[in-house]
Amino acid sequence: MFIKVRRDTLIILMLAFILITSGRLMSYMSYASSTETTQGIPIAGVIIKGNDIVPTDSIKANINNVGFRTGSYIQGDTLITSKRKVPMNEALENARKAAMLSTIPGTSVTPLKAADIKLDRQTGILTVTVIEDFSAVEVNQTKR
Repeated sequence: MFIKVRRDTLIILMLAFILITSGRLMSYMSYASSTETTQGIPIAGVIIKGNDIVPTDSIKANINNVGFRTGSYIQGDTLITSKRKVPMNEALENARKAAMLSTIPGTSVTPLKAADIKLDRQTGILTVTVIEDFSAVEVNQTKR
């Protein structure tokens, strides 16, 4: 019933197990303890809140054009894109203006009257809260 294993084979198997386990443990610990990133904090995504009529894809496309897209990252107080470096306060203001220029697809109606932009610098998530106001929207009507 018992399997016969020589003592030296058992010692070699135990040493191999210990080396593999300690190597994995050391690599996990070194990864977890490293705080330095080479490029900074990457832009993880854009969250849109408060819209009912304007599609989120339209707002996200405008914000992506400003520079808050995949591949961009935050380094200190600067947004670094593939084409340029922009101070963060200027990038957030540009994102606010771009969000307010979003239209209803197929029209030139811009119902967004206010946008609040918040960037979590730890996670890289940009939160855009918009306010739609259709009472002040000017729609060109043709006379018949």
